[in-house]
Amino acid sequence: MAATLIATAPTGSVASPADPTDQSSARPVERVGLILLLLGTATAYLWNITVNGMANNFYAGAAWAGSRSWKALLFGSLDPGNFITVDKPPASQWVMGLSGQLFGFSSASMLVPQALMAVAAVALLYATVARTTGSRGAGLLAGAILAATPVAALMFRFNNPDAVMVLLMTAAAYGTVRALERASGRWLMLAGAALGFAFLAKLLEGLMVLPALAVTYLIVAPTSLRNRLLHLVGAAAALIVSSGWYVLLTALWPASSRPYLAGSDDNTFMDAVFGFNGFGRFLGHTPPAERIALPEGYQAPNGLLQSFNDFGSPGPGRLFAGESGFEISWLLPAALVAFLLVLALRRAPRTDLVRGTTLIFGLWLITLGGAFSVMAAAEHAYYTLTLAPAVAGMLAIGLHQLWQRRDHAVGRIGAAALILSMGAWSFIVLQRNSDWLPWLRWTIAATAGVAALGLLLAAIPTPAGLRVARSRVAAVLVVIGVLAGLGGSTAYAAATIPQAHTGRSPVVGPAKPVDTGIEALIHRQTQNFADGGAFLKPQLVAMLMNSTTRWSAAVDRGSIAAALELASRTPVMAIGGFAADDPVPTLPQFQQILAKHELTYYLVQEMPLPASWRVPGQPGATTPKDKPWQVTGSPEIATWVADHYPATRIGNIAVYDLTEHPN
Repeated sequence: MAATLIATAPTGSVASPADPTDQSSARPVERVGLILLLLGTATAYLWNITVNGMANNFYAGAAWAGSRSWKALLFGSLDPGNFITVDKPPASQWVMGLSGQLFGFSSASMLVPQALMAVAAVALLYATVARTTGSRGAGLLAGAILAATPVAALMFRFNNPDAVMVLLMTAAAYGTVRALERASGRWLMLAGAALGFAFLAKLLEGLMVLPALAVTYLIVAPTSLRNRLLHLVGAAAALIVSSGWYVLLTALWPASSRPYLAGSDDNTFMDAVFGFNGFGRFLGHTPPAERIALPEGYQAPNGLLQSFNDFGSPGPGRLFAGESGFEISWLLPAALVAFLLVLALRRAPRTDLVRGTTLIFGLWLITLGGAFSVMAAAEHAYYTLTLAPAVAGMLAIGLHQLWQRRDHAVGRIGAAALILSMGAWSFIVLQRNSDWLPWLRWTIAATAGVAALGLLLAAIPTPAGLRVARSRVAAVLVVIGVLAGLGGSTAYAAATIPQAHTGRSPVVGPAKPVDTGIEALIHRQTQNFADGGAFLKPQLVAMLMNSTTRWSAAVDRGSIAAALELASRTPVMAIGGFAADDPVPTLPQFQQILAKHELTYYLVQEMPLPASWRVPGQPGATTPKDKPWQVTGSPEIATWVADHYPATRIGNIAVYDLTEHPN
């Protein structure tokens, strides 16, 4: 049964196989294999999915808003009052918000569609690899590798935009492979349309696979160069139409009757594309300094107020180190080796589909991996979900090609190289978390090492009478070695699924021990503030629930506003958007909102600062502080409110009732 995952199709075959989605021609074991793969993926990813609760409050708040307001759903607003959008385009919010419209908003209605996207991505990758190789077994292997990738097990059960983006990128790759078979401009246009919607999920990141698809079609498609260029122009037009309609909508819709487009300085979509969240991340522009800063004369210990996980230093090792190493790197070296081996060993015409799909996945890995490696701005480890389909597809194709050549020395040596790279790197990654299942890394290393050594010995010429036995032994060694090499990634994915994941930068793997040091405590308090937990006082939530204005409250930062929305199920205005960096509202705009009686409360957290944070020699360090530090990103609004309205304090939250007559 295990061998079925790698086998079948005659060596050197370049003919297009039957459509792998048509199971009428599949053998019973292949039909059962596909059913088990898809059901297994669905079961694993849907199992206890609500353990993640609201996952990322920021996007959960927008999903709730979309379930309450069609305009909020259309624009991806953070609140049903439509003050400001999330900091990404709304494609992912369309799915989660519409699910909330249909089934009522809940953790399940929000997260179940994300898990089903994993099943769809696995099915598309299966179809892509099976169609390319003529082997449904190779397709099953590709789908299984994707499903057992830790970052996939994390992010397809989460509510960030990455799930829908990666599904659409995989769909674009499938459409391009279909186009390569017979130079189909129609299929290439469908691939372009998929990328257009990927752009509407996460801006430029959704288009980063575009060079791999375009270059491959230009090289491989079985038609004249003129036709290839015309087809690419048609695909570009489809991409522009599928994404441009939304850009045009935001430009034509009166700004006064739609939410502010977060991530822009001038309330336009294209400014968000060319700003920090777009080109800025890839060109290394310095991210905007958060407007929430310590008062003069104070400085926090280096890195203590960092609310994201470690991004790692730019460079070629970034994808293999830190959290990225745990999320994606397990099979990345083997996938790169497979890319080189297939290109070196494959002898076929320019239009060969196997080499074409190899170019798609290989260039995909190189393009995105290179971009993430040099990105000078914030690079979260979970971004590497975009690499998962390419890793899985490339490794499956490489193993299939070597399996076909298992009767030859070059096939055995190549298989040994792949198995050794899989097992050795899994050992290294597991060594970084050496307290977790210490036996696993040694088992993987020993099994992969023995299998690779056996394959190398099997490549030595032997008498004719032993060749049949040698071939059978080599086949068994390949299967055992591959299963061992997949063990680390699969085990870490399995350990990821039961854990509760919340916040802005979830991580993979088993539960980590809680650090009890003072700096860790302050760091957790900072994250609690950033995620809005510090504001969730029962008395305060009850006050918001009793409000009757368009927005129950206004507060700095989108994640805090979203947390209050989810707790009170009332619209909350996010001053400054996601990180208090968007220039809305200005003080005059805020005053105009109050004049229309559309806002009930203004909230701000107050925090005493340790004396040890004072910087000697600076004016603020020697001035007694009569008031605690107000953690606000818009001091102009905070000062004006404090000067005109009395405050009631609930814990360390100052609550200003804006329905009172101002001083």
